[in-house]
Amino acid sequence: MEIKVLGPLTAHEHGVSLVPSAAKPRQILALLALQGDHVVTVPTLMEEIWGQNVPRSAATTLQTYILQLRRKIAVALDGDPVRNAKEVLVTQHGGYLLQVQPGQVDVQEFEQLALSGRGAYDAHDYAAASALLGKALAVWQGPALVDVPVGGVLELEVLRLEEDRMACLERRIDADLKLGRHTEVVPELCFLAARHPMHENFCAQLMTALHCSGSSWRALEAYQRLRDALVGELGIEPSARLQQLQHAVLSGDVDLGPGPASHRG
Repeated sequence: MEIKVLGPLTAHEHGVSLVPSAAKPRQILALLALQGDHVVTVPTLMEEIWGQNVPRSAATTLQTYILQLRRKIAVALDGDPVRNAKEVLVTQHGGYLLQVQPGQVDVQEFEQLALSGRGAYDAHDYAAASALLGKALAVWQGPALVDVPVGGVLELEVLRLEEDRMACLERRIDADLKLGRHTEVVPELCFLAARHPMHENFCAQLMTALHCSGSSWRALEAYQRLRDALVGELGIEPSARLQQLQHAVLSGDVDLGPGPASHRG
């Protein structure tokens, strides 16, 4: 089985798609895939599908959705002498479990690569960190579950995944800055700073890259744009870290490091 949730939802077994066309069974499959090999309780599934307005027929309807998913799996497993649909989508006490092997869900691959990248970064092996974190980011094919309607449970899962993606991206750029790749990361950071105008860490990274590339005036412009956004939208000044970075640029301090990831926005 191969399941992708970091982008459009796809799931295949023996080359046959397991993704239903109806919205609610898609939500169930997405949630079971994200919790692969772990039981998702019936109340959690009901909360995802119906929120706080669970109908009286919810238990029966949920069983119907599970049956629909099992039928899709059964078609894909047709002729498989080892497994059947009930052994893939398993009924457990109080819930359901989707049986997957390590690496069959793309989020598992992302998390493993990101973990290895963080380890390399902490060990000061910035070249390996940049490569591993770059591979982790390349697993993504778009926003998580971009084509799946999400309820309250999946919404939190998607938020967590996007935060993990952003943290991975920030650390990969930090590794590139440590490697002296200042000019190379400027275009990417210009885009990120424009897309996230109140994100302090992207601004700090952009200022560092521009200053070390010989464009200190552009670094100061980036700081001013951040300050205008924070003051205009939130009524607050940039953090002390960003202000210190501005002073370092003004004083011509070329020994600027990206520092620890810390941001607003």
